[in-house]
Amino acid sequence: MDLLEFGHAGARVIAFPTSMGSFHEWEDRGMTDALRTHLENGWVQLVCVSSVDTESWYADSHPYWRVRRHEQYDQYLLNEVLPFTWHRNPNPYLMTTGASFGAYYALDFGLRYPQWVSRIISMSGMTDVRRFCRGYHDEQVYLHNPVEFMRNEGPGWKLDAHRRQSVILAVGNGDGLVHQNRELSGILWQKGIGNALREWDGFSHDWPVWHHMLNLYINGAD
Repeated sequence: MDLLEFGHAGARVIAFPTSMGSFHEWEDRGMTDALRTHLENGWVQLVCVSSVDTESWYADSHPYWRVRRHEQYDQYLLNEVLPFTWHRNPNPYLMTTGASFGAYYALDFGLRYPQWVSRIISMSGMTDVRRFCRGYHDEQVYLHNPVEFMRNEGPGWKLDAHRRQSVILAVGNGDGLVHQNRELSGILWQKGIGNALREWDGFSHDWPVWHHMLNLYINGAD
């Protein structure tokens, strides 16, 4: 698996590509240029990872195998990418972010591991992955579907960790995914987990808008 690193200090940021995207998508699409001031001033250090979408959620295989390939990817993030970011930068503050399907990854990883992830920035994101399962459902699907596993989060250290997180859901009010974002936001509030649901005018599902969103929310604006 390849990845790209930008910046030399600051809060660590794991950035996920859009559907079937690669580790260089953010650079190709101008996101690293959009964050130039943050990177040059040492405010954030960006790690751009690849996806395995063609082998998981977008694969021509049974959903049983799709979600299990995604679980392997999740373990790669947890056991390889996360320690790599620590090795490169000891800053304790970690963000996950992505746009469109990349936002699903940011939410899935960030909400599964609140003890490690301080902020989640979801831009035009999918929060319910069941559409990729064609009616199939099992424990692994549940454990990787934010609107499901967060609905049943009970009292304990993990819920306390969630309540310390900063969760930002930015989505266009004309985007077909806006209802999923509203649902997840409501679930989080019901658990006492504060979050910022920010509905932008129109579709707002494109790179120039995501440049603006990220610059706004990576600073902590909500």
